[in-house]
Amino acid sequence: MTRPGVEHDAQKHRVGSSTDGSNTAERVEAGHHAPDHDHVKAYSIYTSSEKWFIVAVAAFASLFSPFTANIYFPAIPTIAAAFHKSTEDINLTVTVYLIVQGLSPIFWGTLADRWGRRPMFLGCLLVLFLSCIGLALIPTDAYWALMVLRCVQAAGSASTVALGAGVIADIAAPYERGTYFGFWNVGPMVGPCVGPVLGGVLAENLGWRSIFWFLVIASAVCFVVILLFLPETLRAFVGDGSIPPPRFYYPLIPIVGRNRQKVTPQDPSTRPARRRFNNPLILFLYPDILLLLFFNGMIYSVFYAVTISISTLFKSSYTFLNETDIGLCFLAIGGGMLIGGVITGRVLDYEYRRVKNQMFAKFAIETDPEKKVRPEDVTKDENFPIEKARLRLMPFYFGLFVVATIVYGWTLDAGTNIAGPLISSIFVGYAVVANMNVTQTLIVDLVPGQSAAVTACNNMVRCSLGAVMVSVINPILNAMGPGWTYVLLPGICVVLSPIMIFTYHIGPRWRARRRARRQAREAATAS
Repeated sequence: MTRPGVEHDAQKHRVGSSTDGSNTAERVEAGHHAPDHDHVKAYSIYTSSEKWFIVAVAAFASLFSPFTANIYFPAIPTIAAAFHKSTEDINLTVTVYLIVQGLSPIFWGTLADRWGRRPMFLGCLLVLFLSCIGLALIPTDAYWALMVLRCVQAAGSASTVALGAGVIADIAAPYERGTYFGFWNVGPMVGPCVGPVLGGVLAENLGWRSIFWFLVIASAVCFVVILLFLPETLRAFVGDGSIPPPRFYYPLIPIVGRNRQKVTPQDPSTRPARRRFNNPLILFLYPDILLLLFFNGMIYSVFYAVTISISTLFKSSYTFLNETDIGLCFLAIGGGMLIGGVITGRVLDYEYRRVKNQMFAKFAIETDPEKKVRPEDVTKDENFPIEKARLRLMPFYFGLFVVATIVYGWTLDAGTNIAGPLISSIFVGYAVVANMNVTQTLIVDLVPGQSAAVTACNNMVRCSLGAVMVSVINPILNAMGPGWTYVLLPGICVVLSPIMIFTYHIGPRWRARRRARRQAREAATAS
C-alpha cells in the first residue's frame, strides 16, 4: 500500500496513472476521509532507501556551491600576502565568485530541465575539478588568473544546488518532498559553516594551496559516485523511473531502481514529452514566485551577514580565542541548521498530509454524487491549497529567526559569556533553514517540471542579495555595532514580511490564472 498522499499537481507529474474512483467514493461516503491508494500509481519506483541514497548524493554535490566559496575565507590574508595584494583585492575574488554563483545556475538549470540531471552534474563537477587544479598550481604573480579561475570555479560548483533540487522534485511527491528537501538543504546550508573550519585547518597546517587540492579530491570523489551510481531522474526521460533512459544516461553500475525498470522497449508514444526550452527568467514574471524568491533572498542575506562576520566579531569580543577556536564557533550555527533541516522537513510533510485530510473530510461532506468527482481530485492543483499546506507555520519560523538574530547581536555587543552568542546562533541556524525549507519547497510545488530552473532563479536572487550584504556588512557593523546591526537587518525582513501573508491569501488566484492560460495554450495547440 502506498503512503497516503497524492501529488497536488498530479495531472502534470503522473505518468500513465489511473484509478478506480467508485470504490473510493463509497468509502468516503461511509465516513472514511482518506481515499484508498492501493490502486494509485506511485510517484516514483524507488524504494525509501534508494530515495535517501539519491538525496544524499544530491546533497553531497550541492555542498560544493557554498563550501567552495567559504573554505577560502580563512586563507584570504595569507593569499593576499602571497600575491602581494591588499585584502580588498582578494575580497574582490569573493565578490566575482558570488556574482557568477548567482548567474551560472540559470544556464545549467535550464539545460538540466531539458537534457537531464546526470550529464549536467558531471559537467559541473568536471569544471569544478579542473578549475581547482588550476587554482592549486597558479603562480603568485598572476592575480588576473586567480580572478578568472575563481569565476570558473563558481560556474562549476554553484549549479549543483539547482540540479539537486531538480532531482528531489523528480523522485519525491509533494506529500514527502518536505522531508527530502530538509535533508538535502543541509548540504548547501551547512557549507558556509563547515567550510571556514576546514579551510582554516588546511591553510594553517598545509598552506593555502592545500585548500584547492582538497577540493580537487572531493570533487573527483563526487564525480565518480555520480558516474557509477546515480540514475537519471528527469521525468521527461524516465517518467517515474520505470522507463529506461537513453543509453548515454545509464550509470556505470545501475543498481538503483534497476530491477523495477521495464525490460521491454518503451513505446515512444508513451514516453513523457520532453519540455521545450523555456527562458527561466520568465519565472520572475510570476508574482507569487517573485515575492517568495525575494523574501527567501532577504533571509539568506541576513544569514550571510551573521556567518561572514563570525570571525571578526568573536575575535574582538573574546580575545582568548585562537584561529582554530574561532573556526569551531561556526559549528554552532551549522548544528542548528542540521537540526532544522531534519525537523522542519518532516513537519512540512505532516502539514501537507494534515491539509490533505481536511480536504478529504470537506469533500466527504460536500460531495454531490452527480458531479462524479473522485476524492483524490482534491489533491490536484486546481483544488488543493498548497500555500496553506506550506505556509501555515511560517509565522513561527520567521518570529524565531527575528528573535534569535537580535539576541545573537546583543550578546556579542554586551560581551556576555561566549555561550550566549553560540547558543543563540544555534537558533539562528535552525530558523534560517526552517524559513528557507518552506519557501524552497513551495516554489518547486508551484512550477512543476521546472524545479531546476526555479531553484536557479532562487540561487541568483539570494546570491545577488548575499553579495550586496558582503559589501555593506562591515561598514554597518563599524557604524552601529553588532547589537543594533542585528536589530536592523531582521527588522528589514519584518517590514517585508507581509509578502508572505499576501502570497498565502492571493497566491491561489495567481496560480489559477497561470493554469487557465496554460490550458488555453494547450487547447489552441491541440486544435
